[in-house]
Amino acid sequence: MVQLMLRFKLRELISELEFRERRRIQLQEIATATGLNRMTLSKLANQHGANVQTDVLDKLCSYFACRIEELVEHVPEVAQDPTGITP
Repeated sequence: MVQLMLRFKLRELISELEFRERRRIQLQEIATATGLNRMTLSKLANQHGANVQTDVLDKLCSYFACRIEELVEHVPEVAQDPTGITP
């Protein structure tokens, strides 16, 4: 069975920004600049398949000056059957 999952590329965007600006960017800085909760950003950065509202994505795209596909990637996830064998 194939399940669908969204992969958020927040960490990659932060790394690119850090490289361009030659300084460390913390989640709190992004939270302050976007008006988003730091915990929301932490979930996006660290959890697979985090649930997020579209306004969060819009604010992040504005902050990073990126397109949605640079922030979110749609990937199929192959689920294991109960025996633990991947098809």
